[in-house]
Amino acid sequence: MSIPEDVYLPSDAELQTQELNVSTPILKAGAVHLGQACQFENNEFMLCKKETGDPRACIKEGKAVTNCAINFFQQVKASCYGEFMQYVNCLDKSSPNCDFGPCRRTQGVFDKCMEDNLNMKRPHYDEYARVQVHKALRPKPEPEKKLVYDDPTPYLPEGTEKLPAKYGSRYLFSW
Repeated sequence: MSIPEDVYLPSDAELQTQELNVSTPILKAGAVHLGQACQFENNEFMLCKKETGDPRACIKEGKAVTNCAINFFQQVKASCYGEFMQYVNCLDKSSPNCDFGPCRRTQGVFDKCMEDNLNMKRPHYDEYARVQVHKALRPKPEPEKKLVYDDPTPYLPEGTEKLPAKYGSRYLFSW
């Protein structure tokens, strides 16, 4: 695929950031608290992508999401490592698709540790389904001006004779 010269592509240096190298059970175990801890950064990134329509304009916000997730897991490791790893192992080994059902007891122990040590209560089950208003720090981008073209094919004048269709019915195309 070729790209015109006037298209901006970020350099490798702009895209470099520390990666979050964790497995699916770890992400699934920490997802609720991670969503709560990094809610502002996630909302800012998603709003930027939606408003601009271009992910290249949101590299800074994407890096902030990654940094927030890294900091969150470092805090969990420092304060609730044992409880968290028990919960992760339960999710990983109890079912092939990491079901939460068999691991409610270890989840309760982990949630209690998060509440006691990091002051993070587990949010209500429908917390992320509720409507939430996000107050962004950056200004809203200006909408792009859309080009309006005149109709290149005007309609036939009234009373013009329509010849029979050359290749079948006009049923689908008559208004």
